[in-house]
Amino acid sequence: MKGNVVDMAVGIVIGAAFGKIVSAFVDAVIMPALGWIVGGVDFSSLAVTLGESAATGEPVTIGYGRFIQALVDFLIIAAAIFVALKAINRLRTPAPAAAPPPPPADVVLLSEIRDLLKQR
Repeated sequence: MKGNVVDMAVGIVIGAAFGKIVSAFVDAVIMPALGWIVGGVDFSSLAVTLGESAATGEPVTIGYGRFIQALVDFLIIAAAIFVALKAINRLRTPAPAAAPPPPPADVVLLSEIRDLLKQR
C-alpha cells in the first residue's frame, strides 16, 4: 500500500469534494431536521449578542450556531473516513509467512548420524 504523489493528489481532491458534499448535506438535510426535532430552531442563526461596537454601532455577536453546524460536518466526515480506513485495512491481506529454508546437507547428514547412534 505504498502511494505516490499522484495518489495523494487524487485523495486530496476527492477529500475536498467530499467535504463540500457533506457540508451541503448537513446544511440542507441534517441541521433542518435536527432543528425541527429540537423545536423549530434554526442553527445557522443562533448567536449571542455581546453589545454594540463603539466604532460602527453594529451589534457584536458570537455565532455559535455556525460552530455547531461545523462540528456536525466534522463528525460526519470523521466517521466516514474512519469507516473507509477500517474497510481498507480489512481488505489488506497479510503477506503469507515464508517457509523456513531447508537445513544444509551437512546438518541433515549429522542429524541422521545422531539418530542412528541413538538407535544403537
